[in-house]
Amino acid sequence: MPVTKKEHFYFGLMMCIGMVIMMTSYNVITNGLIGEVSFIAIISQFVLGFIIAFLLELFIVGPTAQRIVFSITRHKSGKMITILAMSFCMVTGMVFFMSMYGLVSAYLSHHLAGEPLLGSYFAIFLKNFVFAFPLQLLIMGPLVRFLFGKIKTSRLKQSLTTV
Repeated sequence: MPVTKKEHFYFGLMMCIGMVIMMTSYNVITNGLIGEVSFIAIISQFVLGFIIAFLLELFIVGPTAQRIVFSITRHKSGKMITILAMSFCMVTGMVFFMSMYGLVSAYLSHHLAGEPLLGSYFAIFLKNFVFAFPLQLLIMGPLVRFLFGKIKTSRLKQSLTTV
């Protein structure tokens, strides 16, 4: 797990890249956009989605989730409870905001077809949460923690051998 601000930045970057790739793919598939939207349009949606998601994670959702989780757990809970609570708070916050982004994208591309905005938002939120929470908890979270740990360990070994 990250300790310093620099480590939090890189950990968040890794998590954000993975989640945005998976969520963009999921939304393209579930909305039947394969073959309907160009590859360039999908890549541009990924890049814009990544920038928005990373800024949200860095400045709004990440700090808020940390405050909530550490005020609830108060460092008394085990590591697993802290990870579960952080995953839940992060996914809930990110899905809340990124579903707004999805709603705006769908509205601007005329994919809502006269549907009410509030109902569409809740449908998008629910569909994304149902996919994002297990994805984060079972795949991306463990994968990024593993890779981050390997990178952190290899950097530590490098710094010790250069001394």
